[in-house]
Amino acid sequence: MAGSDRMTDCPDFDLGRLETHLRSRLATKGCIDRIEPTSGGLSNPTFFLDFAGKRMVLRKQPPGPIMRSAHAIDREFRVLSALQGTGIPVPDVYLYEDDTGIIGTPFYLMEAVDGEVFQQASMPGLSPSQRHACYVSMAETMADLHRLDWVAIGLGDYGRPGNYFDRQFSRWSRFWREEAHRDNAALDELTTWLEEHPDAGEGMASLCHGDLKLNNFVFDTERGKVAAIIDWELSTIGHPFADAGFNCMAFHTTPQDYGGLRGIDLVELGIPDQRDYLEIYYARFGRAERMTAYHQAFAFFRAAVGSESVRHRAAQGLGVSDNSEELGARLGAMFAAKGLEIALAA
Repeated sequence: MAGSDRMTDCPDFDLGRLETHLRSRLATKGCIDRIEPTSGGLSNPTFFLDFAGKRMVLRKQPPGPIMRSAHAIDREFRVLSALQGTGIPVPDVYLYEDDTGIIGTPFYLMEAVDGEVFQQASMPGLSPSQRHACYVSMAETMADLHRLDWVAIGLGDYGRPGNYFDRQFSRWSRFWREEAHRDNAALDELTTWLEEHPDAGEGMASLCHGDLKLNNFVFDTERGKVAAIIDWELSTIGHPFADAGFNCMAFHTTPQDYGGLRGIDLVELGIPDQRDYLEIYYARFGRAERMTAYHQAFAFFRAAVGSESVRHRAAQGLGVSDNSEELGARLGAMFAAKGLEIALAA
């Protein structure tokens, strides 16, 4: 039963109520044997859950007021459901629950995919050939996602094609300037640069993940393949280079900054540099357009504002960890500085 000796790191919700609900929804007499928070992530609280002899993942919305359209786990569940059987590697999903009476906020339950999630882009512990294969698979998987016919899988109303960067910039800059503003001069300057240098190539539209960092990929390292893409809360119909820019942030950050690749010998590691990596993506994607400094700077801008949002929530007593405020401030400053460096060098 819930609360047994095998239960560790209990979250602050009623596990007995959750267990009863899962038995009903999943039509089983199973028990919650263990629940523990996953590592990484500052947005939606996420837990490994052993239930009825099977390891699953529970993701829930955080408590308290949230930024409009942020923490959208209902969208996560919808897009994961739509992607089943498309060839895009995603976890199986089991249920979505919007009744806040169960564990305090909406949540969903999905498969725990076997594989490795790397916080360091250098992929420690792998051979050069394994790293190269994983990076090729990541680039090709991103391109496959961006080539997908989102209307055909039931996502025709999932977002508004066109003017993606304009709309995103308006949303995130307004949040920064009006709600979350703190002492981050680099972010102020980067915001102004993006405002004065709007993207001219708004024509493309794809199903976009929205947060396509390395640590949102699960890798089957033995096969050198992406086993799953996770954390879809920011997914929408958007510009594919928004994803590509986010995915390439590791090439501009050091291992100490954010687990990045800058300043280390990529040839020795077997990892392609950004130019070669993007050529793999472009070849698979099949479009003539290419990323610009705007797309890369915008990725850092959005990461900086997202980090400042974490800092803002923590200052209100709504952080998801004890160090959320400090970490949000540090990352917000670092991401803004990197984005500004790219912008001013363009």
